[in-house]
Amino acid sequence: MSEWKQYSIEDFAEVKNTLRIPLSKLEREKRQGDFPYYGASGIIDYVDDYLFEGEHVLISEDGENLKSRKTPIAFKADGKFWVNNHAHILKGKRDEFNDLLVYYFANLNINEFITGAVQPKLSKSNLLSIPIFLPEDEEVILEIVDFLKSLTDKIDLLHRQNQTLEQMAETLFRQWFVERESELIPLGECIRTTSGGTPSRKRMDFYEGGIYQWVKSKELNGGYIFDTEEKITLEALKKSSAKLLPENSVLIAMYGATVGQFAIIGQEATCNQAICACLPNDEFPYTFIYHTIKANVDELKSRAVGSAQQNISQVLIKSLEISVNENIDRFHAEVDPMMQKIKANYTQIRTLTALRDTLLPKLMSGEVSLSNFREVRLSD
Repeated sequence: MSEWKQYSIEDFAEVKNTLRIPLSKLEREKRQGDFPYYGASGIIDYVDDYLFEGEHVLISEDGENLKSRKTPIAFKADGKFWVNNHAHILKGKRDEFNDLLVYYFANLNINEFITGAVQPKLSKSNLLSIPIFLPEDEEVILEIVDFLKSLTDKIDLLHRQNQTLEQMAETLFRQWFVERESELIPLGECIRTTSGGTPSRKRMDFYEGGIYQWVKSKELNGGYIFDTEEKITLEALKKSSAKLLPENSVLIAMYGATVGQFAIIGQEATCNQAICACLPNDEFPYTFIYHTIKANVDELKSRAVGSAQQNISQVLIKSLEISVNENIDRFHAEVDPMMQKIKANYTQIRTLTALRDTLLPKLMSGEVSLSNFREVRLSD
């Protein structure tokens, strides 16, 4: 059995920060091109030249994202590209070590290495001082990386499958309801709509131990929602305007920066008052309602009113004229299996992502032994 030891980043990669060159916005405007220009959290522009070539790892050097982790702080860049001085750049001593560093930093708590209250910063010296605990045997390290990469490949494949299925469904909708002659009927004459509510924040028992998904407008992602940041209790449901919405309800954000964003819930859920829920029925099934909203989201956004805060009301949403013809049942028969497959793929993606993102921490803590890991891999 391989023992564990403490490494540093420089055991696995060369740091190339000295080769970075920042370009101001004005300079970039004068040098527009085809090469990606990277900052702390990804591509922020394209320029006419490059500094780096081949696969590298970028790790955020500064910015609020170091603490919020809304996007990964470690990510790969490949091909020919430029990097500014807001991201550390590393080149793995082996290609596999690039993946290793990305996986290792995915859920690593680095708060003690971050300085700056107003502008969080991970300096080069602090980055290099972060201990990396891995097996002594390099072959075991490579075995772990290979397994994690296989999970990522499966996740990517499932995402591509979903994109293909979504494109097929969109094509059918366009052919049968956009390009064909149809009757225009207000959405509110086809289905029922409702909105949700926010249980009192003064009542901790409304949130602690919550069992019902509670969707906020910022969580509307254009696809399926299976889990939410917060959940509410049965008591909260009874004593607030929040309502339990049926599976496959289509949600639309009505207020603020997220106005017009939409999603479909993969199970029963609740939502806040900033969301309009469209409730499908037998005559107008969820497949049709979801793709109708998807096809008309720009139209809804264009109707938003308000100077300080853009908003659309339930009344406005219900007044949206939608294309209706004899193909609704046929469309549902064709698209329902596609959406069920998309839903199943999302469930598998969540399972594989959780396994990938927790494996290294569990190995490091001893919760999962290397022998257990091998058993998991053999059963995969």
